[in-house]
Amino acid sequence: MGKEKVLQLANHIGGKKHGSKSSYKYTDPEYMILEPVVTDEMAEVGLCLEFRKPKSAEEVAKICGKPVKETGKLLWELAVAGACFVGDKDGVDKYWLETWIPGVMEMMVNNKENVRKYPQIAEAFEAYGRIRGPQTAGIFPVGTGLMRVIPIEMAIDGESRRASYEEISKYLNEAEVFSVSDCSCRTAREIMGEGCGHLKEDMCIQLDHAAEYYIRTGRGRQITREEAFEIIKKAEENGLMHQIPNTDGPGKTHAICNCCSCSCFSLRTATMFLNNDMVRSNYVSHVDKDKCVACGECVQVCPVNALQLGQKLCEEAQVIEERIDLPSNSKWGPDKWNPDYRINRKNVLESGTSPCITQCPAHIPVQGYIKLASQGRYTEALELIKKQNPFPAVCGRICPRKCESVCTRGDVDEPVAIDDIKKFIAEQDLNADVRYIPKKRHNYGKKIAIVGAGPSGLSCAYYLAIDGYNVTVFEKQEALGGMLTLGIPSYRLEKDVVNAEINILKELGVEFKTGIEVGKDITLDELRNQGYEAFYLAIGAQSGRKLGIEGEEAEGVISGVDFLLDVNLGKDVDIEGDIVVIGGGNVAIDVARTATRAGASTVEMYCLESREEMPALDEEIEEAMSEDIGVNNSWGPKCIVTENGRVVGIEFKKCISVFDEDGRFNPKFDENNTKVVKADKVLLSIGQTIDWGGLLEGSKVELNPNNTIKVDPFTLQSGEPDIFAGGDAATGPKFAIDAIALGKEGAISIHRYVQPGQDLILGRDRREFRAFDKENIDLAGYDRIPRQRTPHVDGDKAKTSFKDLRPTLTEEQVRKETERCLSCGATVVDEYLCIGCGQCTTKCKFDAISLVRKYDAQNVEFEDLKPVIVKNVIARKGRMITHSIKKTFTGKKDKSS
Repeated sequence: MGKEKVLQLANHIGGKKHGSKSSYKYTDPEYMILEPVVTDEMAEVGLCLEFRKPKSAEEVAKICGKPVKETGKLLWELAVAGACFVGDKDGVDKYWLETWIPGVMEMMVNNKENVRKYPQIAEAFEAYGRIRGPQTAGIFPVGTGLMRVIPIEMAIDGESRRASYEEISKYLNEAEVFSVSDCSCRTAREIMGEGCGHLKEDMCIQLDHAAEYYIRTGRGRQITREEAFEIIKKAEENGLMHQIPNTDGPGKTHAICNCCSCSCFSLRTATMFLNNDMVRSNYVSHVDKDKCVACGECVQVCPVNALQLGQKLCEEAQVIEERIDLPSNSKWGPDKWNPDYRINRKNVLESGTSPCITQCPAHIPVQGYIKLASQGRYTEALELIKKQNPFPAVCGRICPRKCESVCTRGDVDEPVAIDDIKKFIAEQDLNADVRYIPKKRHNYGKKIAIVGAGPSGLSCAYYLAIDGYNVTVFEKQEALGGMLTLGIPSYRLEKDVVNAEINILKELGVEFKTGIEVGKDITLDELRNQGYEAFYLAIGAQSGRKLGIEGEEAEGVISGVDFLLDVNLGKDVDIEGDIVVIGGGNVAIDVARTATRAGASTVEMYCLESREEMPALDEEIEEAMSEDIGVNNSWGPKCIVTENGRVVGIEFKKCISVFDEDGRFNPKFDENNTKVVKADKVLLSIGQTIDWGGLLEGSKVELNPNNTIKVDPFTLQSGEPDIFAGGDAATGPKFAIDAIALGKEGAISIHRYVQPGQDLILGRDRREFRAFDKENIDLAGYDRIPRQRTPHVDGDKAKTSFKDLRPTLTEEQVRKETERCLSCGATVVDEYLCIGCGQCTTKCKFDAISLVRKYDAQNVEFEDLKPVIVKNVIARKGRMITHSIKKTFTGKKDKSS
């Protein structure tokens, strides 16, 4: 049995007759939110209060028949709980009721002690919008919803029909008293364990009487007007948008909320129920496709997924859903909703977008940085790249150029020299005077440990540092960079390039501890005891695989990765004579070319694959051959030939096929076709494996059959909740850019994990991209423009030096090369979904997206809302009939045709 008086109070606040057919029941959220903290005695005095008509304790005491002192105490308890407002009116405290939302429910959740003690309060707040939200579909005209989006002010600067009530500055400049509190929606989500990771602390601003109430009852702290403007700026920098309580009358409000769509219960009206008129501003986004370069920055920050990436070379092939049914003209039930809005947002239209951003493992906005480079805006280009890849200078030298392999320009003549352009841009990162160091967004202060200072670990550290975490990277070697430093030869990646980009992490406050092997010198449990709250394991695959053949243990048979490690650490290596390298991948090429430079007389490579099947990049193979390295295809090792325990040769057998009909690795050999090759050293480069040492001892972490760590493919969380893993340790050997991409995802997961109540998936960008079908595009009209190239490096000269002799494009070449980009992608706006917040405009570096005023409505006072709604309901019925007839007629017409 519930509290009868409390249920009466719930109905009184909601303006319902207690006991009527439409009145609240004990299971309704309006009762459930009051029940844990409101007593029947408190409810009795609350029943004597009125909506927005302040009353003193003395006035209420006369109505309820209680002593003034007791009445005042109960009223104060109601106000502290959040069930009513209190304000000083001419030196006397007066109390009054407010709407459920925005009002009582937010106020109750903002009592931090109560909401933590009674999660039911948060659950009731969430349930209210989910249960009552559908009832508002099509009912409220634009501009009259209970909450309303206010555009980011810089997004409407210069708009000819701009109205003052659409400006944040108007509300802040007119108010006298200010307070700030945590976001109530994100607090509720956190309590429920459904947080989205967005900043909630000190994000929502109260004004005048609401600020006074929040300050007095401990819900918020007092701030100045200047601080309020700084909070607005911080919110915008963090991708949050503005909303106001919209029932105070034309051009008035008592608060400014800074919201994210993945947690906000007001925006759920738009994101889940697709009833966007309920919350929208007067503006919608407009994209100038001629200026848009599909960088995707606007798509990422759009709170309602109104923006998606598409293409602009063939409009007929671009599939954009036409919205016919709307809440304003149709019955709007669950079949029209998007209940999975927190996990199913899309970056790209079904018909696809530009291939370059799709193919890149980190989905770097290629068109974006190419356009910025074409305009000479190199620092901005660098900033754009580093939002997805902190190491552009490194990747400009070693990237596999997957983006170039699918570049649309390649269907005209040759692909754009994307990597060379990126390398030119990234040269700035090597100059301490002009390098780009990102601004820290927060200052969380929690301690995070990264194990392994390779590309994935460094990437994770970079993004966690930006979020304000205290990051420590543990590396067992004395040098930082992992395989970037110890596995890739200097002639491909100079160590000062790696160090220059690592120095930026040091500027961000990342601490590095070298010569420490976690699992041997210190355990994960010991680090936990030191206050580390999460771990990212990125130790890489730094051990070479063995062949499993006779003679493999002989002196002179060396692991290729160990050989590269010794060379890169500056150790003396004995590599004279005839060298045979076994393997056909990029690492094998590195081993062979390094052996040439280290003093080998001859170097011959042998691999199972044919020339076409070799996993190494074509350009790597060609460079090796230009340095007089022999490449022998379709040969597999049979045994090592030894004398007195030392290698003197290797016997090979002819490989007939490497893969079976299903594409699986399953080599077959001609055992009768063999040959023996003389060798003073054999360098094995047939793959790498992971040596975990004692790192995982005592943990719940599981390993896959290939010795990689078993993690969730999206969150990278292992079987031990505080352990995440990425890079080669999770995927097996891949390229640096793949490891870097996982490092960022690991940082996102760790941020959510260490913050209380956050979910690792809800509201998270899945980064799913698809390329458009080139068959639908006519490229016949484009001029053929030669690709810009750097001078060829002479192989005879290159093989004598460990210096990277490859030049960079000149500025003039970059200008010419950027002009070759077809700019084949563009953002597309769904104007109905767009709620006019303006976040998209703040992220666009190309002036390609703007807010355009489409509506001309402002709010009305709550007391005046009913006739507006009634009028709209009547008009909606007419629209529904007309729409139904039109659809029927159109349907018959379509069938007949």
